[in-house]
Amino acid sequence: MSTRRFFLKSTGIALAGLGAATQSPSFLARTLAQTSGAKRRKVLIAIFQRGAMDGLNAVVPYGESAYYDLRPTLAVPAPGKGDAATSAINLDGFFGLHPALQSFKQLFDDKQLAIVHAVGSPDSTRSHFDAQDYMESGTPGVKSTTDGWLNRYLQAKPDPKNSVFRAVAMSANLPRALQGRAPSVAMNRINDFDIRTGSGDAGAKMQGGFESMYAQTVDKALAGTGKETFEAVKLLKDINPAQYKEAPGVVYPRGRFGEGLRQIAQLVKSDIGLEIGFTDVGGWDTHANQGAGQGQLAQRLVEFSQGISALYADLKTQADDVVILTMTEFGRTAKENGNRGTDHGHASVMFVLGGSISGGKVYGKWPGLKPSDLNEGRDLALTTDFRDVFAEIAKSHLGATDASAIFPKYGIQGLKGIVR
Repeated sequence: MSTRRFFLKSTGIALAGLGAATQSPSFLARTLAQTSGAKRRKVLIAIFQRGAMDGLNAVVPYGESAYYDLRPTLAVPAPGKGDAATSAINLDGFFGLHPALQSFKQLFDDKQLAIVHAVGSPDSTRSHFDAQDYMESGTPGVKSTTDGWLNRYLQAKPDPKNSVFRAVAMSANLPRALQGRAPSVAMNRINDFDIRTGSGDAGAKMQGGFESMYAQTVDKALAGTGKETFEAVKLLKDINPAQYKEAPGVVYPRGRFGEGLRQIAQLVKSDIGLEIGFTDVGGWDTHANQGAGQGQLAQRLVEFSQGISALYADLKTQADDVVILTMTEFGRTAKENGNRGTDHGHASVMFVLGGSISGGKVYGKWPGLKPSDLNEGRDLALTTDFRDVFAEIAKSHLGATDASAIFPKYGIQGLKGIVR
């Protein structure tokens, strides 16, 4: 019970892939050196909307009459057709933002925000668990994939600086997208990233909640990386998260989602080597009482958009180096159900923000909402595979050179033009 293996397993500390990255000179010295005058690295912040967001009400196709036929109580009124607080916000004469996404409008007008509609997984599952797994693994329909698409990106493009904090998820457990051979870290809060030791391995205890770096619990891992792990803890403490100040005027929404985004911003600004930030937000499974311009969905969209807008404003001075990408496992049925909600559907919407993004446009071929246009006669049909969006960001923003290594056995089409 006092072996290094037990220590790793029982504390949740995972040091997979760190052995090669933590030889002399020390991790801390390298990390501090990389922040002095070095070219700033590109950053991707991925946000998973778990529960399946209704893309048809988030980005409203008010220019199509079938939308209103399918949703007699849930449809968001077209711009100018109702109260401004409950009507869609015009984007391009056909699509409009849900009124709860008001904070996105200026970003869209400034061409910092792009929208991809009718996007998602080609797999037909309506299971939240399976669809999330397929999207995070990047292999729709294949349950045997052992690693996530973001981890495969990390594997395919090694980090010359070997930063322990290259990939960080603000969550209790490492998300599927970051699981794999490349080192990744998960933490609920920066302040929780800490260790207190007693005498010997058996005396090692957690202080607060040192959350998992994903696990590969081999005996040699701790011996090779223990010192460097404590240096990593010290580095995060030196950031002094309790004293973090947002950019002037920035206010994050209260709650887990807003706090997670705030801490991701802190890690980006700290220049400790973050390249991939990940977080998620739930509450999108709106089977009943979804609401139209107001209601359950609107409340989720307010927190969602205000959090992302705050994050982007907080990182304004680094906007050219940061892309924020949202995703959801599938959309909702085109027709409302008998409970004034929507059920599990197919295609949905992604939002992409960044200084390098060619925004101010709704991307993707619109499939239509007539009965003959719908997937299985009930859902918004898919016209853009989520892997094409992911691959374009990985290639054009992060600099990946081999998309086939990230999305095996898929002929990447890409989403040309979304990254300048």
